Order: sequence, then C-alpha cells, then structure tokens
Amino acid sequence: MTHTENAIEIAAPASRIFALAADTARWPEFLPHYRYVRTLREDGDGKTLAMGAWRDFIPVSWVARQWNDERTPSIRFHHVRGWTRGMDVEWKFERTAAGTRVSIVHDLEFAFPVARDFLGKHVVGEFFVRAIAAKTLRCIKALAERA
Repeated sequence: MTHTENAIEIAAPASRIFALAADTARWPEFLPHYRYVRTLREDGDGKTLAMGAWRDFIPVSWVARQWNDERTPSIRFHHVRGWTRGMDVEWKFERTAAGTRVSIVHDLEFAFPVARDFLGKHVVGEFFVRAIAAKTLRCIKALAERA
C-alpha cells in the first residue's frame, strides 16, 4: 500500500478552509495547477467528479467520488477511474493554537502488475500525488489567510 501525507499550518479557522476545499467545482478558479473539475453526477450521498491537474508540464486526470462532512470537518474522495483507481483521499482539519493543521492523506493499493511497490510509492505517491497536494495546500493557505 502506498501512503502519502501532506500537511500545512494555516492561520485560519477550519470552517473557512473547509469552505474553500470542499468547493471542488471552483478549484480551477483559484488553484492554478487544476485544469478542470466537472461534476458528472450528484446525489444525496455525494458527487462524482472528473478532475484534471498539472504536475509541472504533465497533465493528469482521474474520476473520483467526493463526500463532504462539514460537522467533522472532513472531505473524502475515492478514485473510481484513472491510474489511481481505488485511491482513498481524506482532508483532515485539526485545530491548533495558531489556527488549523490541514492534512491530505492518500492511500492506494496500486494495481499495476509490474514493479507495483516502486511505481506506487515513487511515481504515483511521491512524484505526482505529493507534488500536486503540496501545491493545493499552499494555494488554499494563501486564500484562507487572506480572507
């Protein structure tokens, strides 16, 4: 299993950060590395999204289910199509003295049959996931702290 975690301290309340992060349809407006987020289906349980981002000059895309829990707060994704199919993602919000510690946790049992552990950890986890999540957190931090 590939486990990747990114975290950042944000000098803002969790409710403000959650509002930005949970509004995935608007991510391309304020996350410059996101090419698109399209809602494919919405139901009472959550929504299914087609998502695309840039890892530097490399375009990546996937389809995921998203669930938001404002009370906890928590945002969860489960990738249903693409190279990362089966990946579980969770945004966690923890109150700190300075504001909120936000972490994005990715867990993937990479299904690729050859060099599975190496590709899952180093290519998917470190090269793509960690880089994109770090940019996402930096942008959310700047927005939340400016508000």
